[in-house]
Amino acid sequence: MFVNINGARLNVEVLGEEGAPVLIAHHGGGGIGSLAEPKATFGPLSDLFRVVVFDARGCGLSEGVPPYSHAQWAADVDALREWAGAESVVIAGGSYGGFIAMEYAIAYPDRVRAMILRDTSPDRTNLELAHENARRQTRVELDWENYRRYWSGEIRDDADLKARWAELIPLYDHEYDPAKAAARVEAGIYRHEAHNWCFQHNAPIYDVKPQLPSVTCPTLVTVGRHDWVTPVSSSETIASLIPNSTLVVFEKSGHSPQIEEAELFQRTMRQFLAEALPDLGTAVR
Repeated sequence: MFVNINGARLNVEVLGEEGAPVLIAHHGGGGIGSLAEPKATFGPLSDLFRVVVFDARGCGLSEGVPPYSHAQWAADVDALREWAGAESVVIAGGSYGGFIAMEYAIAYPDRVRAMILRDTSPDRTNLELAHENARRQTRVELDWENYRRYWSGEIRDDADLKARWAELIPLYDHEYDPAKAAARVEAGIYRHEAHNWCFQHNAPIYDVKPQLPSVTCPTLVTVGRHDWVTPVSSSETIASLIPNSTLVVFEKSGHSPQIEEAELFQRTMRQFLAEALPDLGTAVR
């Protein structure tokens, strides 16, 4: 369905029973992301929650109404919370969606019951580490001018964004399957305006480390041991700064433990939620 949120028509899907506690999950990827990933990751929790997933403004099938700033995306999350009729929510996000989840927990602390983060970073230093990791890897040969354009937000159009993503996607999984990676590229929806905004305007000023100690909600921080782009050290920093946090490292995963170690990831989320929100009567399944 399309819902008018803060002046933009957003593509929204809701899973689970009306009246259940609400979980809102923000996709990663900036202009290459859509609700498909959080739907697959958090949809299984619809036996416990009313799970709300959506394409952020300028992403997926949602209307492209700038700004595509972290503050605007966090405000859109809060408007979705209000639309869903929830006083407070569990907020979740992976990769770039983790940036927005943290920004939301900082800006709207009274609206967050718990937070789930996956393979994300508290500042832009992960891009420096990623560059080092990309230089050291031997899986594929990269075009370094294309690499620079991607991470500096100099993408020309949607086709250019898709092509650049196809060059980088081999780095993301612990065990690379070319056929599966190619299928993920073809399944994507590419929005270069939002992508460029992320890296021209958002990345240069992104740093939530000073505010993370003020986050009081129970927080699960997860990361793949072999994540090249938001390495384990980024999640360690987050977990060290959020007082009530738990860090779980998935030893056989790259950037996507929710896919590469799916069963363990689901069990880990349920165990965290059972402990963080005992009033739900959540069972580990």
